[in-house]
Amino acid sequence: MSARILVVDDVLPNLKLLEARLSAEYFDVTLATNGPEALAICEQGHCDIVLLDVMMPGMDGFEVCRRLKAHPTTAHLPVIMVTALDQPSDRVRGLEAGADDFVTKPVDEIALIARVRSLARLKMAHDELRSRALTAVGLGMPNLFDAVVADQGLNGRVLIVDDRPSSYERLVVALEKSQTVTVETHPAEAVFKAAEGEFDLIMISLGLRDFDGLRLAAQLRSLERTRQVPLLLIAEAEDRARLLRGLDLGVNDYLTRPVDRNELVARVRTQIKRKRYADSLRDNVQASLEAAVVDPLTGLSNRRYLDSHLAALAGQALASRKPLAVMALDIDHFKLVNDTHGHEAGDDVLRGFSARVKNAIRAADLMCRLGGEEFLVVMPDTTLETAARAAERVRAAVESEGFSIDKGGRAVAVTVSVGIAALGTGDVHDLLRRADRALYRSKTEGRNRVSMAAA
Repeated sequence: MSARILVVDDVLPNLKLLEARLSAEYFDVTLATNGPEALAICEQGHCDIVLLDVMMPGMDGFEVCRRLKAHPTTAHLPVIMVTALDQPSDRVRGLEAGADDFVTKPVDEIALIARVRSLARLKMAHDELRSRALTAVGLGMPNLFDAVVADQGLNGRVLIVDDRPSSYERLVVALEKSQTVTVETHPAEAVFKAAEGEFDLIMISLGLRDFDGLRLAAQLRSLERTRQVPLLLIAEAEDRARLLRGLDLGVNDYLTRPVDRNELVARVRTQIKRKRYADSLRDNVQASLEAAVVDPLTGLSNRRYLDSHLAALAGQALASRKPLAVMALDIDHFKLVNDTHGHEAGDDVLRGFSARVKNAIRAADLMCRLGGEEFLVVMPDTTLETAARAAERVRAAVESEGFSIDKGGRAVAVTVSVGIAALGTGDVHDLLRRADRALYRSKTEGRNRVSMAAA
């Protein structure tokens, strides 16, 4: 897996050494010798991951990282800090500045490549979501950046999988003030609990008795319900080879014992913030997709959705030799409602009409708003005669009582004209044309009635 890596260091031999090692793994490497130069490269979108030295004159790595994470165009960039400082307090300071990971000088090349590949995979997945979310912002969806910066990674749900009380009790004490912690001491049950629990982070001990923690991590990555949940391994220092294997499997982070309390809290918060950001991107994309095919006033599917799905439904009906019918509806004299009572009252009528018709049809039927006061109901596995009975039921339900307006202060009586048609040998355009003609006949013959199209 390739990615564009920006290496930032004021010492030229360090730059060249890292450039050679990363280039040998087919990464595209860019070099910067100071903080301002690195910020400019990142803001231009010329890198995927930043490998950032901490000790630099002028603007140190901590400040560069803070600025990257505070800017909307660079906040999503993964930052790996390279430091000769090996105290937990230094790692905590970097994590609080927004760093995603650390490597300590002298750099372990194998560990570095494993971490870079892990973050590259994560960024590629997030980039696709971020691109769609940015498109959605242009269509009126909310911008997520302010929420991402404000989130402190607190009050998350953390699952700890560990069967040694002396180990998990320390973890719980360290996290319980900032997170909601659940402990599972039976690894075989952890997959089920994780799938059902909506957790923000899963921590797995590699010291489980009679169970391979990496196999548990692989199982969690393979399940749809837990695939996006961050995984953090707790291991002994001598477990280096297994930790690197864990990164290859998709584990997000790890800590080695003895676990520093402050670093644990900081890394957990970092992973929870990252998950919430990814979840927000997915929700934003899903909302934009729904907005494209859902009428915002009534909550019904819109004409775009109908155009993309009616042909498929008709094809399935023809292939299975089952009937299919459509019901075209038009609220009678709807313009008069708007002119007399105002457009807000008209919106109330449209919402009430949609709800009443949906209650009168089957759950399997698809109701769409075509625009204005025009609607269409697609009825799978329905003959013309059955559709006629359903249409009469809808017409009677609409006429039965007035629709509430002015927050329930008044009611407006309306009726509906209906035209129905059944799928024949023609295509869906022919089906819709015949339903429209039947609807027009209902209108011209006095409204508040149902007309059937010729077969």
